[in-house]
Amino acid sequence: MVDGPTPDAPLAVVATSAEVLALPGADEGLLTAAELGRAAAFRREQDRLDFVAAHLLVRLCAARLLGIAPRRVAFAQHCPDCDRPAHGRPLLTDRPDVHLSLSHTAGVVAAAAAPSPVGVDVERLDQARAAVVEDRVLAAAEAALVRGRPDPGAAFLRLWVRKESLIKIGRAGLDTLAELDLSALPLDEPAGGTPPGGPRPVEHRFEDYRLLDWTDTRRGVLVGVASRAPVRLGTAAVPLSDLPTRAGASG
Repeated sequence: MVDGPTPDAPLAVVATSAEVLALPGADEGLLTAAELGRAAAFRREQDRLDFVAAHLLVRLCAARLLGIAPRRVAFAQHCPDCDRPAHGRPLLTDRPDVHLSLSHTAGVVAAAAAPSPVGVDVERLDQARAAVVEDRVLAAAEAALVRGRPDPGAAFLRLWVRKESLIKIGRAGLDTLAELDLSALPLDEPAGGTPPGGPRPVEHRFEDYRLLDWTDTRRGVLVGVASRAPVRLGTAAVPLSDLPTRAGASG
C-alpha cells in the first residue's frame, strides 16, 4: 500500500553543483553509506561534488513532488545486472508510484521526479564530438542529418540528450540506440528572442513520449527530458517551492 499524497505533475530541475550544495536542506548527510562510499572513490573533488549534488537534487525533487521533508525520502538505486550498491536506476523504496532520474556532467547536475516514467540528461556544450560514438548510437538517417548541419557537434549533442533521456525511461538501451530513429524531429533552436539563460525549452512528440530539450547558456549545458506528461522546469537558483505549476523554465 502506498501512503502519502498523490504525486503532482513531473518536475525537472537543472543547476550547477555549487547551486545545489548551497540550498537549504542540501545536506550531504542525507546520502546513504553506500552513496558516500561511492562519492569518496572519485579522485577529482569536482567529480565527487557533482555526484553528491545530483544525489541530493533528486531527493529534493522527490520531496517537492510528494510534499515531504528531504530526510523522509527513501532513496535507493537498483541495477538488475549486478548487486553493487548506489548503482543503477534510482527509486524510492516506499513509493513505487514515483519515478526518478538524475544526471551530472562537469559542474552541472539535473534531476527529475514524476508519477510516471521520466528521464533526464545533461551534457556540456563544449564537450568533444566523437565520431566513433556517433556510428554506434545514430540511425543512418540521423547520421546523414548530423553531417549536413552547419554545426555537426551541436546536432549530435541534441540527438544524444534526447536518446539518453529515452534510455532512462526504458524506451531504448545503449545497444539499441542506433535502432531508435529521431531524425524526423527538428534540431533547430526556437525562433524569436532569446532570454538571458538561453533559448526557451521546446517540446516534441515521439511515439507517446514528450521530448523536451533546451540550451542553458548560463550553465553551459544542453538538457533533455523524456516523459509522458508536461514537465515543470526549474533551477536550484529558484526555491523548489516556488516552481511554476505549468511547463516552462525558470532562471
